[in-house]
Amino acid sequence: MRSELEQFLTYLELERGLSRTTIASYRQDLGLFEAFLAKRRIGSLADVQQAHVREFLLELREKRRSSPSTVARKLAAVKGCFKFLASQGAIARSPTAFIETPRLWRRLPQTLRLEEVERLLGQISDEGLGRRDLAMLELLYATGLRVSELVSLDLTSCNFEAGFLRCIGKGNKERVVPIGRAAIAALERYLRLERPQLAKGRAGTTALFLNRWGRRLTRQRVWQLVRRYAKAGLAGKAIGPHALRHSFATHLLERGADLRTVQELLGHSNISTTQRYTHVDRARLKAVHEQHHPRP
Repeated sequence: MRSELEQFLTYLELERGLSRTTIASYRQDLGLFEAFLAKRRIGSLADVQQAHVREFLLELREKRRSSPSTVARKLAAVKGCFKFLASQGAIARSPTAFIETPRLWRRLPQTLRLEEVERLLGQISDEGLGRRDLAMLELLYATGLRVSELVSLDLTSCNFEAGFLRCIGKGNKERVVPIGRAAIAALERYLRLERPQLAKGRAGTTALFLNRWGRRLTRQRVWQLVRRYAKAGLAGKAIGPHALRHSFATHLLERGADLRTVQELLGHSNISTTQRYTHVDRARLKAVHEQHHPRP
């Protein structure tokens, strides 16, 4: 079973071009399914029946109290694996063929108002590691990068003269994104005054953002920093780096940017993913209408 799972994960990496982060999620979800099957002494995926998959989903919902979105994600991983094995002739047919993915409510993305963004960025110290943190958050809001894309940036990724950066997104797709003036100014201060200190003793490091030991900053650390600054500057509001990406897209649409442009800037392969930001704008308009109309 382990070799079959590894074949599928290799296929995702080499042929589908999925990111390491996505593959790590697939590995974790399939590992949980493998452990479930091991408890039932099922040693091969060819022996898995539809009833086993349904029992796995039931265990996720009732014993583990997993959310519907978590159950749907794990089912997608299992379905993808069996579909791959069927296409390779390793199994006769997928036991998940007639198991439907649960329909989920589409939650509106968490966004910040413009004044909240200003407050969040304005309270970061422009000294020491604060210069790095300010440059990171300015860049997240200016470009709409995913946190995984942010930490993978190298020194050669940014062209300040042209005002663009190059990043590798989901599916190993490269895109070019413009950088705003405020983000460029913060980046230049960080590169001039703080990064040389962080890179001491590690002259060969190419990462744009470094930790205090001169190594590439991790996604987890960026999450921690954003939460810390939000707690201090936004009255304890719990947000992550993705809130800045959502705010970037929403604020562009509010100010007249067309959907296709925002789709390209975010690196969405499907425009329906970008369209959810139009719902955010509609929700804002409805709130304003209810607040100010004499007969709402």
